[in-house]
Amino acid sequence: MRIAVLSDIHGNLPALEAVLAELEADLVVVGGDVAAGPLPAETLDALAGLDARYVMGNADRLMVAAYDRGDDPDTLEHPIEKLDAWCAQRITREQRDRLAAYEPTVSVDGILFCHGSPRSDEEIITAVSPEERLAPMLEGVTERTVVCGHTHHQFELRAGEQRVVNAGSVGMPYEDEPAAYWLLIEDGEPALRRTAYDIGAAAERLRASGFPDVEELMLRESLLEPVGSAFIARHFEERATR
Repeated sequence: MRIAVLSDIHGNLPALEAVLAELEADLVVVGGDVAAGPLPAETLDALAGLDARYVMGNADRLMVAAYDRGDDPDTLEHPIEKLDAWCAQRITREQRDRLAAYEPTVSVDGILFCHGSPRSDEEIITAVSPEERLAPMLEGVTERTVVCGHTHHQFELRAGEQRVVNAGSVGMPYEDEPAAYWLLIEDGEPALRRTAYDIGAAAERLRASGFPDVEELMLRESLLEPVGSAFIARHFEERATR
């Protein structure tokens, strides 16, 4: 069985389109944080026809909450709350209901798929997370392989007999080179994948959406001047242990 894992798309439709163009899989698992970004409705529509399972990400959850409250981005000051409200205003009720139906975790063929960690969509796992910090997150998990996202960089770790793999980010990666990053699992074995696409053209398309603070919140450190996976692993690990 071939399972493609697409995580952290963040409304970057050009990146998603590039991955879908080369995708050959029996099942797609979408690892959360799908629509919170410049092209939310279009991204949801691009995924609608797939044979897929969907994991709830923290950004998906917050978007649904913003939709339900009827938040107005013009009245909000916090940048994340503002973008959640902006995205929520651009999706339909049917698309909101699809987001709300995402699952906390998904288990397929002995592999557990989550967003942050098996116990929280906001918990941070990085390429340098020590086993003593990982072990409590994996407590009670019977699957030998756990696939996560959330921190937007690919890695593979071992914690005892369990393997933790980060699928990376399709739309907003923190890697050494800009591209769309994802994961292909074939017969239980994960392979980290990278799909090149026209970053310049994508940036122009994302800017044209009107997404608030698109340069600062999405483009600069991810697609235009990548901060790099080693930096981001240290940065998020320090944040997680404060």
